[in-house]
Amino acid sequence: MRPKGTAAELERRRRRAVQLLEQGEAPAVVARILGVTRPSLHRWRRLARQGHGLDAKPVSGAKRRLTDPQLKQLEALLDKGAPAHGFPNELWTAARVAQLIHRHFGVKYHPDYVLRLLRRLGWTCHKPQRRARERNDKEVERWKADEFPRILREAWRRKAHVAFLDESGFMLMPLVRRTLARRGQRVFLRCSARHDRISAISCVTLSPRAMHVGLYFGFLIDENFHGEEVVEFLKYLIRQVPGEWTVVWDRNNIHGKSKAVKAWLAEHPEVVVEDFPGHDPDGNPDEWVWSWAKYGKLCNLCPQDVNDLFDAVLDAMKELKGKPCLLASFVMEAGVPLCL
Repeated sequence: MRPKGTAAELERRRRRAVQLLEQGEAPAVVARILGVTRPSLHRWRRLARQGHGLDAKPVSGAKRRLTDPQLKQLEALLDKGAPAHGFPNELWTAARVAQLIHRHFGVKYHPDYVLRLLRRLGWTCHKPQRRARERNDKEVERWKADEFPRILREAWRRKAHVAFLDESGFMLMPLVRRTLARRGQRVFLRCSARHDRISAISCVTLSPRAMHVGLYFGFLIDENFHGEEVVEFLKYLIRQVPGEWTVVWDRNNIHGKSKAVKAWLAEHPEVVVEDFPGHDPDGNPDEWVWSWAKYGKLCNLCPQDVNDLFDAVLDAMKELKGKPCLLASFVMEAGVPLCL
């Protein structure tokens, strides 16, 4: 078995052992100090006297089974995507890459080695984002390139505030994320098994002049939002900031198809509504509000009851309301320009 240590460290140990022996130290003492056997000491001294030297010998290792051109070809195959090679989705796993290598190059690799190979090629682990199959990518890009700038130009021309509105919900059952613990120790979260919930509505707003970013929100306990509740939130919004408004929201039935919403909008021409493209939640800055609250601030939260949950959600939203720079980052992450 090869002794522990790098080639340079082992060379230094051999030279030190020969030096001590030549100085008259007893072989038993040198062997005990350096942690080697006496036959090794005698062999090293004999090699040194014969002039063979004690230099470290380079370890060649196993011969590479994939050449540089093959590695470049592998990268090209990976860049085509997993579905192009018969896999059911876009995800590349070590096992799938191992199958691809065996299929194209006839080389069998263990998945653990494939991970090391991919790291050398500059690949890292990623958490994939979900995207609806019903999403029309071309329509989304067209909307962002044409419709969205039009909406903003018309809003600025009317000197109207812009509101990006969305609904969400919070359950007593916590959204579990990671925690730190000793290896092998299981961690338990004591939480309520009841299905009480809080329905939430909010909007990220942009002012027409200074482009200030704001946040307004409302809650319902153990109830869902309907058209009537959306109307109440819109009334609250224009009471807080009177004037012209452009509200951009998704195509949920409680928005454009609700009779209560339609009737209220017909009586308030100062409020113009626009729709986001279908199945494109990432384009709405308000979606990042809920992501921040659920997956960041309130993850692993285990409230005693719905009142504790309400207090926690309210405190989180108040905290976020006081962070305009963070809200602005949500707006920019969604691709909304803060100036025209």
